[in-house]
Order: sequence, then structure tokens, then C-alpha cells
Amino acid sequence: MGKGGQSCNGMVRQAKPVEQENMAAWLVDVNTIKILPFKLPSIGPNDVRIRIKAVGICGSDVHYLKTMKCADFEVKEPMVIGHECAGIVDKVGSEVKHLVPGDRVAVEPGISCARCQQCKGGRYNLCPDMKFFATPPVHGSLANQIVHPADLCFKLPENVSLEEGAMCEPLSVGVHACRRANVGPETTVLIIGAGPIGLVSVLTARAFGAPRIVIVDMDDKRLAMAKSLGADEAVKVSTKMEDLDDEVAEIKKAMISEVDVTFDCVGFNKTMSTGLNATRPGGKVCLVGMGHGVMTVPLTPAAAREVDVVGVFRYQNTWPLCLEFLRSGKIDVKPLITHRFGFTEKEVEEAFATSARGGNAIKVMFKL
Repeated sequence: MGKGGQSCNGMVRQAKPVEQENMAAWLVDVNTIKILPFKLPSIGPNDVRIRIKAVGICGSDVHYLKTMKCADFEVKEPMVIGHECAGIVDKVGSEVKHLVPGDRVAVEPGISCARCQQCKGGRYNLCPDMKFFATPPVHGSLANQIVHPADLCFKLPENVSLEEGAMCEPLSVGVHACRRANVGPETTVLIIGAGPIGLVSVLTARAFGAPRIVIVDMDDKRLAMAKSLGADEAVKVSTKMEDLDDEVAEIKKAMISEVDVTFDCVGFNKTMSTGLNATRPGGKVCLVGMGHGVMTVPLTPAAAREVDVVGVFRYQNTWPLCLEFLRSGKIDVKPLITHRFGFTEKEVEEAFATSARGGNAIKVMFKL
């Protein structure tokens, strides 16, 4: 009998393919992730089922792993981790017209209610009922398969890889920050922090036309990476508040002209103070990183110079522009992907340990 068939009363019938159980990476306790079955919901008329192929590790994922908390969110029961993802459409709902099985897609991880004042006003990233991957109690996407609304799945251009598609999520933060700050060809940009979000902010600020970009960090290797990605100058700083005035002077010297916009991609007392002091009168400081929940910063002197403080929370309507930047080559995210791991329990553990250590790890990516 040939492979894949079976005999019954002289007739040859094709064996039905056996569907493999959907498995996912579950955060079950502090520093404990297990690969366990993950039952998917049925596909609605406007949903798609996706075979996940690439998932990046975000800093929030590491926070959840280390403390079971991130900002005001707390993991109180086992949760599937991960939210930076891309994959291949496996099945589509009856009303889905723009996607077909086999399409490669980048996935926007937040599902807003579409009914509240923020959603109707176009700022759906501020929806109070947002259901966001791997934000308790919502499960994430580090799984063999997920079900997701089709309108949040964006078809990849032919020359954009699945890994690059997964990078649209962190890239979206930089795009949203540039939009919030109105970055353009006449905007000089200071970026504080050369972690993954700081580095994508270098890429997006340049893509938006910023003529000069200065980045600051404590790590020489990260600063070198930032310069290789397009930063014009890099300034090494310390954690000491007493160094702030000298460092601000050095930043202004490196910028040559005034600092129009600062992106604080860290969110500490010193980094925000640096941004407020370095930015020109009438400029903007965008708080992108959220390191400290409460900060003590020199707001009164900044207010006297009419420096605007702009909040940046996630993103809205960014995936199409991210994909166009990637398709056109205006942005290249591939150098940011420094480590790759498979989808076994041991590799998941190693991947999170690599991401948590930092060092030369920028974006750690799972290949499923």
C-alpha cells in the first residue's frame, strides 16, 4: 500500500491528515514558561487563522517573565506570551475579502472596541477596552496558530520577510512617535536610549526626513549600532544626575544647531530631565519609554520655555507605512535582529535569558 492511503474492501482511500495540536508558550509563574496546548476560538466571519512564523521578544515580555507585572498590569493566571508577530494565513472567515490562505501577513496586536469616544475620534490606541496580545488577561501570539481580526492583518510585500513583518510592531512605536512630534525635513531629533525602541526611532526619524539625529546612551556598542543605522552623532552619558549639565552641553554641541524634538526612550528621572533641558524653547519632548511610574523632573523651567511634553502610547494606523518603508528600502530593520531561536521549551528559556541579559542582544526573534 502506498504512503498516505488505506485499503477498505478493495478500495483505496486517502487518509485524512491529522491536525497537530496547537501549542503555545505559556507564562505560568515567575521565570517559568511552558510549552502547552492552546485551544483557539472558532473563526468568525471577519477573522483569519494564522500559522505564526516569527515572533520577537519585547521588553514588556521580559518584565512579565521576571515579575509577572508590567506597569499597571499583573499576570494572575497562566498567559500566552508574545505580541510582535507575523505569519501565514491558514483559513479565512466568510466575509474576509482582502486575504486568502497562503498570504503572508504582519499582525497588529491590539483589538480596540471601535465604539468608544477615543476609537471614534481615531485614537484607538487609547481605547479603554483595548484587548492587546500578552497584556493580562489577553493571551499573546507565541504559538503555532492564532485567530485574529482580518483587518488587523496586513499582507507583506513580496520583498519583505516574515521576520521583518514581525518588526513592524516595534517600528510602529517609532512611526507613532515621529507623527506625534511632527518630525520632518526641518526637525532635528535627540534620541535618549539606544535600546530597541531608541534604535527604531533612529530609523523612523531618518525616514521622516530628520536632517540631524543625535543619540545618547551609556553603552558604547549600542551607540556604535545607532551610528551604523543613521545617527549623525552619539554621546555617551552616565547615570549620575550631577553629570547632567555637562552632558546637555555636549549634546547641544553634537547637534550643532538646536534640538527641536527629543524622544526619551527610557523614561527615568535623569533621561527626562536631560530631554527637557536639552530641547530648545518651543520644542517638544516625547516620552516614549516608561521606566519610572513617577518621576521628578524640572518641569517649571521647561514650561517657562514652552517646551511641550508629548505622551506616546503604542500606535495607531502605522502598519501600512511601516510596510511601505520596508518595501521601498527606506528602512532596513534586519541589522536589529541579532539572535534567533526555535520553538522548544529549552530554546524559549534561552531566548528570554538572552533578551534579559541585553549586551549585544537587540531583537531576539523566534522562528516557528
